[in-house]
Amino acid sequence: MTDQDILSICNRAELPSPSFIVHRGLLQNNLDLLGDVQNRSGGKIILALKGFAMFSTFPQIRQTLCGTTASSMAEAQLGFDEFGGEVHTYFVAYRKEEIRQLSQQAHHISINSLSQWLQFKEIALSAENKASYGLRINPEYSEVETAIYNPCRIGTRFGITASQLDGVDLSGIDGLHFHSMCEQNSDTLQRTLEQVEAKFGKYLHQMKWLNMGGGHHITRPDYDVDLLVQLIKHMRETYQLKVYLEPGEAVALNTGFLVASVLDIFQSGDRQLAILDTSASAHMPDVLEMPYRPEIIGGGEANEKKYTYELGGHTCLAGDIIGQWSFDQPLEIGSRLVFTDMAHYSMVKTTTFNGVQLPSIASYFPAEDKIEVSRSYGYEDYKSRLS
Repeated sequence: MTDQDILSICNRAELPSPSFIVHRGLLQNNLDLLGDVQNRSGGKIILALKGFAMFSTFPQIRQTLCGTTASSMAEAQLGFDEFGGEVHTYFVAYRKEEIRQLSQQAHHISINSLSQWLQFKEIALSAENKASYGLRINPEYSEVETAIYNPCRIGTRFGITASQLDGVDLSGIDGLHFHSMCEQNSDTLQRTLEQVEAKFGKYLHQMKWLNMGGGHHITRPDYDVDLLVQLIKHMRETYQLKVYLEPGEAVALNTGFLVASVLDIFQSGDRQLAILDTSASAHMPDVLEMPYRPEIIGGGEANEKKYTYELGGHTCLAGDIIGQWSFDQPLEIGSRLVFTDMAHYSMVKTTTFNGVQLPSIASYFPAEDKIEVSRSYGYEDYKSRLS
């Protein structure tokens, strides 16, 4: 699949602008790789809905992955209703009524703190409970450099340290859950597991399962899949555990695009501005939060190519600036731009700030050479969130 192929698809008249579009063939390539990891390692991979929750793709994904993981009741319900299979939950904090409901529906429930475990232990140990309970642990080790994405930073809200577990009665606890990675390779997991085993190994022998969280960039071209398989096998065989991974990004990595159009072009000081029908603030918040600069097909660094523009969003936020790109040909009103790798942490994070229209959601099916728009948005979607 070449850049020109993608541009040809994204410039079709039947695709609205703005739109998120997922290439189902590229998605299947990722699923095939994840399925191979499961088959070779004996581990299980579930979809983290916080990263990718485009439920029109679930019939395809559930042919390979065995379930979903949720961090809210809405995500959990989406897993129950649209995906099926195993539904795992981890909330930073649960309400009692949520625990009561999930105890009847979820397969695994991971608790974030000892105080919440003490609060809900009676429910977990009751005869009515159908879920398997676990604790989120904090290995106090992470190689994530961006603080906003580091789950193990000092003062973190996430997980229980080894010192906090000393002397705790773990009756009713079947598993441990850690998540300390973000967009990283399996060598990071290897070093993390060294810390987990050193600090929590004595507890792992008492457990039935281990959830190694997300942040595993399994479908990235340079990812060491063989090492991942080796690590999963090691944990399974050493501790006689079921081992789970719950990536969100790796499922949808490099499968989706955000298609946007130029609404206006004008000069501002020493800059040529192009205003798009999309927004960093409302449609690509990670651009501002991380921050990072997304790739655009055919776009280069500022001044790398003949025509340079600063691309701005169409909200009234002064800082709704996507960044600077250069192009071989000048942009025109109506020109379409295609942002790459926009399936994950995009649709799930959009907002209706300023009342701007949400991007439509679409799929491209290569076997039929067909675009299917599964969702479009309008005024009622904005109004329905307010009162």
